[in-house]
Amino acid sequence: MSKETTPLWEVFIRPRNGLAHRHCGSLHAADAEMALQAARDVYTRRGEGTSIWVVPSAQITASDPKDKDALFEPTAEKIYRHPTFYDIPDEVGHM
Repeated sequence: MSKETTPLWEVFIRPRNGLAHRHCGSLHAADAEMALQAARDVYTRRGEGTSIWVVPSAQITASDPKDKDALFEPTAEKIYRHPTFYDIPDEVGHM
């Protein structure tokens, strides 16, 4: 089976319980089971993960970089969403 006919899969690994899955790469495989096996062999050789997700790349819908302003510009005006300017009393500790 050639690369042109073998679907591309996106691989997500969860490093530990309680953490989110993170995208770690892509690979070609014939089906989901083979994609999982290949992802395990390629991306978790050093015991990096506790869980693997594989998603067909064709099933992912992404925004176009040229739409960046329309999608993300309004957040720059809303500084309260990332409040890094408050002084936090020492008694509070880590938030």
